[in-house]
This record gives sequence, C-alpha cells and structure tokens, in this order.
Amino acid sequence: MNKTARLFAVMDALRRHRRPITAAVLAEEQGVSVRTLYRDIQTLIGLGAPIDGEAGVGYMLKPGFFLPPLMFTPDELEALVLGARWVGAQPDDGLGLAASNALAKIAMASPDDLRDRINDTGLWPVAVWSPKALMPILGEVRQAMRSEKALRISYADESGNATERTIWPVQLAYYEGKQVIAAWCCLREAFRHFRTDRITALALTDERYGRRRAALEKAWRESWPEDRRAR
Repeated sequence: MNKTARLFAVMDALRRHRRPITAAVLAEEQGVSVRTLYRDIQTLIGLGAPIDGEAGVGYMLKPGFFLPPLMFTPDELEALVLGARWVGAQPDDGLGLAASNALAKIAMASPDDLRDRINDTGLWPVAVWSPKALMPILGEVRQAMRSEKALRISYADESGNATERTIWPVQLAYYEGKQVIAAWCCLREAFRHFRTDRITALALTDERYGRRRAALEKAWRESWPEDRRAR
C-alpha cells in the first residue's frame, strides 16, 4: 500500500471510532509499525486533518469532519448507492426522499466520472411489496426516537382486539414487507414489539421518555433473547 492510500486508510479507521484509539491498535489495523503510524498521524495533522490526541493516550477525529466523496472506493460507492436505493424502496416516504437527496449531494460534490458511476452502478434492490403503500407513521416513530418523546397508539392483536398504549420507541426494524417497533410499553411495563401494520392510530406526544433512549436500548438488547416475537 502506498503512502497516500495508507493515509486515507488511517482516516477511515479514525472515523470508525468514536473514542480515542491508540497508535498501537491503529498500527496493527494498518499493518505498519507504531513509528510509521506516528509519522502518518503527524503528516495528516500537517495537511489539516482535525485529529485530537497524543502519543500514549490515543487519537480521534474532531466531530463534524467529512471526507469528500472523491475518497470513496468503488466498493464504498456501490454500497452507498445500493443502500440508498433500498431505502428508497421502503414505504417510508420521508426516509426515501432523504436517501435520494443524499445521493444527489454526493453527486453534486463529485467529479463527472464519479457522477457517472453513481448513475450506473448496475445494482438495484428488489422490493417484494408495493413501494406505493406508504406508511406516514414511520416518520413519526423516527421523530419520537430522535426527540425521546412518547407515542400513544391504538394497537390490534392477532385477533383484532384493540388496546390503547403509551410506548417509548427504542428501535425501528425494516423487514421485507413489514416494519416492527421495539419499545417500552407503559401499559405492560416491559419491552414489547409492535408490528406497524397493526397500529390503527398513532400520535406523537410531548411526554418525555422515562429513561434515556440509550439506556433503554441497552436494557432492550439484554432482554432480546427472552422474547423475539412481535406482539
């Protein structure tokens, strides 16, 4: 690997870590000596890369740094395009539009040859449902998770019996043909999984979650093996 490619690889590695990572770990990932890694870090800092840290402590990128699309490898670009097109096939119109806009921004900030590759990657997702069957409630669920505000829903079980519930959404899973909300159910005082096609009414409230979503997610993951059924 030449030096330029190695410097890009170091930046990619730093972007993957949200906390300081030591030179020894970075050097092992890149297959170089620690001394070479230190030189690479200093080169990147000299070129203007916003790297915080020091030898013996660890390094990390300052928040907000963005690598221009020119640095995407062919595999990375194809992954972005395929992912955006898969999102666009979902019944979540807000997320689909956002994916389309994100690709457009990448294309506008890219040289002509990269724009051509974005338009002709030859990769397309195949949806097994009608992309026209939009579900506006998906956007409200995402908003609830971002703001950590409770949702009030009317939910029908397999027999069609409806209950009124207040839930704190933790995760929203997009399966082929359906979506499932993992949430804390205030009625049952436990984590439950709700199929969106069984939600007959939904309203975003101003009521805050009883716990931070990060703490809820941790607790949900710990409870996941106990109950995998969508209710």
